Amino acid sequence: MEARTIFRNISPLDHRYALSEQELFEALVPWISEEAVIASCVKAEIALIAAHLSLRGALSPELKAALEKAGAEVSCAEVYAAEAKTKHNIRALVQVLKRKVPRETVALVHLGATSADILDTALSYRMQGLTRQVILPRLRNLELCLCTLVEQEAATPQVGRTHGQHALPITLGFALAEYVSRLGKSIGEIERRAQDLKGKLAGAVGAYNATALITPDPQALERLYLQELGLEASEHSTQLVEPEYLLRLLLECNVAFGIIANLADDLRNLQRSEIGELREHFSADQVGSSTMPQKRNPWNAEHVKSLWKAFMPRVMSFFMDQISEHQRDLTNSASQRFIADYVCGFCLGLTRMSSILQNIEADRERLAYNLKGEQGGGIPGGIMAEPAYILLSETGVSDAHEVIRQITLRAEQERLTFAQALAREEPVLERIAGKLKELGLASSTAEALAFFEKPQNYCGLAVEKAQALARKYRLLATQTDL
Repeated sequence: MEARTIFRNISPLDHRYALSEQELFEALVPWISEEAVIASCVKAEIALIAAHLSLRGALSPELKAALEKAGAEVSCAEVYAAEAKTKHNIRALVQVLKRKVPRETVALVHLGATSADILDTALSYRMQGLTRQVILPRLRNLELCLCTLVEQEAATPQVGRTHGQHALPITLGFALAEYVSRLGKSIGEIERRAQDLKGKLAGAVGAYNATALITPDPQALERLYLQELGLEASEHSTQLVEPEYLLRLLLECNVAFGIIANLADDLRNLQRSEIGELREHFSADQVGSSTMPQKRNPWNAEHVKSLWKAFMPRVMSFFMDQISEHQRDLTNSASQRFIADYVCGFCLGLTRMSSILQNIEADRERLAYNLKGEQGGGIPGGIMAEPAYILLSETGVSDAHEVIRQITLRAEQERLTFAQALAREEPVLERIAGKLKELGLASSTAEALAFFEKPQNYCGLAVEKAQALARKYRLLATQTDL
């Protein structure tokens, strides 16, 4: 076929990203390229011949090797040339393969099969291999990068935020451990869904009509066929494998993609000028803006979010491909081909996020500054109102929440820190100080007041939870049954 420059390709996946992520694309080619589609269908046809021969006790190692050699000789160009005449992709492939295989096996090519016996089985074979060889290794690498960052920042104080507002003290590692936990569970689900992919050799309506004429045990032939490809049979088939096996795998990939996009948003927002707690690596020659020389944009995190926006909606097509009328229609014939695009976009997001995590930097001074709450029009130290309320309640004050709320209002009106406003309420402070003494957190009223000036000391179990989750998911990410 005619070669052409990469820059004449239509999809940015095949020029812009193929050039910038060459290692990833080389890993994807054996599984989702058009070459891979044809090669996997050839592999399925060879497996079918081998199954017929095995059932007849006629499959020698020499014949098996000859079949595999014949399969390797089938080219995409030959199949496409034949399809131009047949207008049918599998019949074209069969014609080409019959010219390659040993003469004594020609009659066994595609014998008893319908197109979907080959296409659906080959797709499951590719998606299982793709998940094991490309997706899961990259997901685990990303998870390990996250675990490392969590371990590194487990005790780094940070202000927690809800609704975009300062809430309570946490640590940066604890905030990131959310994604370790969420992604870790999704990795496990993707692993299980890939293991559960199925194939079929059940014929044009799934009732083994054709193979029942060939052998008294059509399901034994099906098992032999699928064993060659490392698969098991769909529990029930029409002309198609039950679509939910593949659908569930793709949906869980989309869940993982959403988790990564959520992480990208958090990383991007923490790099805002007014927050400035994180920084993406910026090389010496890198340019942030074509007109503003000082700009250092969080473009990598934005890129991950943008990929998610482009590919996440494809899940609608996955759902629509779940429906096929009666025993089969062809409404999935075009749409299912674009699974390759989705998988590529997902893997691009994984690769880019791993790169971000390996190079992102925490600004500890800015983290400490934000934790004090001295900017943004709030009450400096206001995030310590909760412990004051809890401690006061523990002394028996039934309306402690309202008491502390009034103190925060006075702090806001008089431009005081929360600790300064609390110090003016001596009876309240004394009750709270007494409770802190009971807990061993202060030995005097002065030390009790100092407690409210150090929000980094009110992080609950943030450090312990971050460390525990990093340990748990680091171990899981280095273990696999696949």
